[in-house]
Formats: sequence, C-alpha cells, structure tokens
Amino acid sequence: MAEMNQCGPVFDNSCIREAVCVHTKKIMDSCRDKDCIEDLRVYLTRDSQVCLEQATSVRPRSAELLYTLVDVETVPFHNGFYAIDITYYYKIIIDATIGANRPSTIYGLAKFNKRVMLYGGEGSAKIFSSKTVIGALDEQNLTQSSMPQAVVEAVEPILLSAKMKESVDCRRCDYDCSDMPGCICNCFDDELVTAGDSRRLYISLGQFSIIRLERDTQLLMPCYDYCIPTKECCDAGCGDQECDPCDIFSKINFPVSEFFPKNGGCGTPGAPGQKGKC
Repeated sequence: MAEMNQCGPVFDNSCIREAVCVHTKKIMDSCRDKDCIEDLRVYLTRDSQVCLEQATSVRPRSAELLYTLVDVETVPFHNGFYAIDITYYYKIIIDATIGANRPSTIYGLAKFNKRVMLYGGEGSAKIFSSKTVIGALDEQNLTQSSMPQAVVEAVEPILLSAKMKESVDCRRCDYDCSDMPGCICNCFDDELVTAGDSRRLYISLGQFSIIRLERDTQLLMPCYDYCIPTKECCDAGCGDQECDPCDIFSKINFPVSEFFPKNGGCGTPGAPGQKGKC
C-alpha cells in the first residue's frame, strides 16, 4: 500500500508512523442563521442624499458586507454560556429615478445588530505568547483570558427591496457615527448623512451566517508522514519560447457550471438518471 502523505480517505492503518500532539481550535458550539432584515435604514452619502430628496422612485441594485464586529460576554447565572453580539456593516447601492431621467446610482451604509447565545465551556487559564511585542500593534495578545473565541462566517447579503419614507423629527432614530470602525469610513468617499434629512431610505435584505464558539485545545492525532506535495509546479509563462495560445486554451477545463443554474435540489445538470425536474 502506498504511504499516506496527503489528505484523503484512510483504508488501512498499517502506515501510521506515530501519534503526535497538535494544537488546534475545538468548536464548542455552533449555529446557523437565516435572517430576513426588514426596514433597515440606509445612511446615504451627502451627494446621494441630495438625489434621494428629488427621487420619485428607488430600486435595489446590490449589497456588500463590509465588516462584521464580534464581541463575546459571559451570561450571568448560566455557567459555560456566552452571549455573542454581532454587528454587520453593509454598503448598499440603489438606483434612484428622478423624473424622466435615467436612474442615478446612490449608495450608503446600513448597520444590523443581533445577539446569539452559545455554549463555550469554562476555563481559567491565562495564555501568554512569545509572539507578543509589548508596545506594538498586537497589545491585545499580551494576555488572553479564558473567554472562548467567536467566529462568524457570512456570505454576501441578498438585497430584497428598497423604499423611501418621509423622515420624522425623532433624534432617537439618528445614528452616531463616532463609534464606526475606521475601515468602514474608508469605504465611502463622502460624509454620511445621519440627521437633518427630510427623506430616508429603508431596505430589506437576507443574510446567511454560521456562528460558532472555539477554544484552544490539544489533540492526539495519528501521523502518517510529512505532507509533501506530489503535484509539480507549472510555469505561468513560456519563458523565452513563443507561447501557443491554442495549446494554453486546450488545458483549460470547460466551465460547465457557468452555463447552468446552481444546484437547487434537482441534482447536477446532465447527471445520469436525472431529468432536471424536482
């Protein structure tokens, strides 16, 4: 039997060399979410706000997830459980129609907060690392407490609808941009309008996400061998030789998936025994 030197199914344990201890992240608890967020306010840039004030209709174009801020807190009277506060920041792009003119593109920021509770276990150890440089940008790594680490995986949101509403005199509805991360501000080339507007933009979007709590742990694993690549590297260019475009093109696989919709439960197009109907 060939030695096991890459990832894949294991059919025989005869080539196990030794047991090794590895340091990794153990998933203590996880959940998946399918959020449909309605009437989420969009804080437009100043030029976009001027267009919205004159618009007769709006139409959704796209939404981009810019950043996700994650915070973990202990839950009182529930040992081992933690509350995860998540803030999603979105860049929203909308088409606004003004009279009989062609639609104008307007954009701004949308912010969505949510909280979930997961089990993260208990621990009391403090972790110190030799990688820490005191006084440098990684001061947060000087001491790591026993809190688990929260991880949020999210795909790009689906922008479902957009609508305009006349604003009301309500200071509670205004958003203080002072707590916005600097990386979010850099995504917009103009100041965001958070108050003093007479018309506001609201959207509905869908967000899929997976949330989990992880802890550092040590696991005993079987070791087969060192992982050495078996595939040879191919030069991207042709060097001093003249490239044959058709020869290069012939090595590119046909992009079958680009010509068919994504699998919606009916099976892969062209698979044996499938007619393409659910």
